[in-house]
Amino acid sequence: MPLHDVGYRGWDGTPRHGYAAGVIAGTGIRLTWKSRWLRRVLLFAWMPAFLFAGGFFAFEQAVDDGVVVTGRAASWRLNSFGMIGSLVAQSLGSGIEDPDAARRLVWSRLLLAFMRAPQAMLLTVVVGLVAPRLIAGDLRAKAWLVYFARPVSRTAYILGKIGVLATVVGLVTLLPALVLWVLGVLVSPSVSVAVATWDLPLRIIAAATAVTVPTVLLALAFSSLTAESRIATFAWFATWVACWITHGALSSADGAMRWRAPAQAFQDALDEDRIDAMPRMFRRPDRDERRLGWLAHAAGIDGSTDRWAWVSLFHAQGVVQAWIFGIEKRVVAVLPSLVSLSAVAMISLVVLFLRVDAPARA
Repeated sequence: MPLHDVGYRGWDGTPRHGYAAGVIAGTGIRLTWKSRWLRRVLLFAWMPAFLFAGGFFAFEQAVDDGVVVTGRAASWRLNSFGMIGSLVAQSLGSGIEDPDAARRLVWSRLLLAFMRAPQAMLLTVVVGLVAPRLIAGDLRAKAWLVYFARPVSRTAYILGKIGVLATVVGLVTLLPALVLWVLGVLVSPSVSVAVATWDLPLRIIAAATAVTVPTVLLALAFSSLTAESRIATFAWFATWVACWITHGALSSADGAMRWRAPAQAFQDALDEDRIDAMPRMFRRPDRDERRLGWLAHAAGIDGSTDRWAWVSLFHAQGVVQAWIFGIEKRVVAVLPSLVSLSAVAMISLVVLFLRVDAPARA
């Protein structure tokens, strides 16, 4: 009876790792999209865009009523949206009377506040739902035996997983912000506003990239360190909470130190009955400072320097985004956060390359 060669046949083809990464990413996105909780969170993540779109519309109504140019308008000319728009223009426009310059500043601050406040917080939840299972699930199910038994490189595998998480992150940060800019153009009195603000979509893409790169790489690094997705989920949320608490404690300590000298100046001014000599922090805030106070920090209105932003991923991303939108122009305030995010991304990438195919090399 003749014997037949039942062994593996040689393959002389060239592996196309780019296609492999695309297949891994596409499969991961389809599996991820089956989660009902994820779809609900993504739907909820788009709701703030409609609120901020109302701010764009109200501001454009104020421009159309001449509030931005004159700084005031007859009450009979202002409707309800015009009144809100005048509040937005005076709070975010820094008293600029030129409509184009005021529009550029207000739009930048609204987009920054949108990406910095609601979207960044919702992003933490979305990444915590998706990222821990991407690599930890493969390690637990020993799927790496299937992946790396084929002509799939470690780089292609990592790029595929990055593509899955980056797509989800883009649905929370990038796409809503771009839609918000389009809505702002549509509610403007003229389509020429798109020409005046042509660079804002590019800034949105850059700001979204500043959030996506360190966030995605850090979350995947946590997922690669364990086969239990619950541990990776805990590590993700624990890191954010710990960094937030550390930033708050250090900022509070700085605040306590800054209060010592002004407190003495306040007492001296009180003894001399000189209200004008009181430090600003002890004076009653004026009308403009009280308006939309919840937006002051998110939109970069206060202008204070956050010395400890670099210790928190959330605060560091906010500082870098403010720099990208042209709100923060001090290099000394941006550089520590930029270095911190770059270090997080590089360390996470090294961990990924060391851990992804570690079982196969063991």
